[in-house]
Amino acid sequence: MSPGSELREHGPGASPDRPFLLATLTLLVSSPWKHRALIIQMVRRDVVGRYRGSIMGLAWSFFNPLLMLAVYTFVFSVIFKARWIPTSESKTQFAMVLFAGLLVFNVFSECLNRSPSLIVTNVNYVKKVVFPIEILPWIAMGSALFHMAISFLVWLLFHLLLFGLPPPTLILFPAVLVPLVFLTMGLSWFLASLGVYVRDVAQVIGVLTTTLLFLSPVFYSISYLPERYRPLILMNPVSLAIEQARDVLIWGNSPEWSGFALYLVASVLVAWLGFAWFQKTRRGFADVL
Repeated sequence: MSPGSELREHGPGASPDRPFLLATLTLLVSSPWKHRALIIQMVRRDVVGRYRGSIMGLAWSFFNPLLMLAVYTFVFSVIFKARWIPTSESKTQFAMVLFAGLLVFNVFSECLNRSPSLIVTNVNYVKKVVFPIEILPWIAMGSALFHMAISFLVWLLFHLLLFGLPPPTLILFPAVLVPLVFLTMGLSWFLASLGVYVRDVAQVIGVLTTTLLFLSPVFYSISYLPERYRPLILMNPVSLAIEQARDVLIWGNSPEWSGFALYLVASVLVAWLGFAWFQKTRRGFADVL
């Protein structure tokens, strides 16, 4: 019997052959691999569908971050004359550092903003017993990572033109994203389920992600904050990922591995619990929808 069928057959009051959380952990690992072809196909459709009907089509996925980086460079280096390092004479460094932080934050915010409506807007999949609705957050994640990859290419192009080759620690950037992906997926499963029963969640999450943007070290460095405020910023679940991304992309430093390990363990735990919540509550989706 597959983990998925076991979870469907055993209700909250049943006594399954193995503990519920252990079964969800097995399904958490096996489901995306088993349905990888379907996930890739639906990510492609999601990305293409976003630009369907526009004249430039998929090219907008490249020009959007290009235009945003140009705007950041003009606003912060020309109008505000901002410098990430006060002693630096570079007019564009601030925009590049800011954009590196946004690469990370945008993955997190895009997935969270979409999560509450993932099930509500895909009712036809919920009514199909054979469709694995637990992969819907993976599809949103795949789309967000695709757009982040395009934005990263824009960032890399500007870095090559303005500063030359980036530091060799650049190759660690995908590893830095791993804990963020697990954390975001756990929250996405939780919010996707909650959004079915409480429709106001979508409005709250929009406000929350905007708040988190300004409580993240995207527009400023944590080191510039007063000591008493730093723990508040570090409590933000995306702050460590942003700081580590800048370390490997901008400053040429390897991640602080002990902190990275703790972040990874905590993120995997969040993903596991979020997925378990989703599996526990999915039985009522069809009734509510």
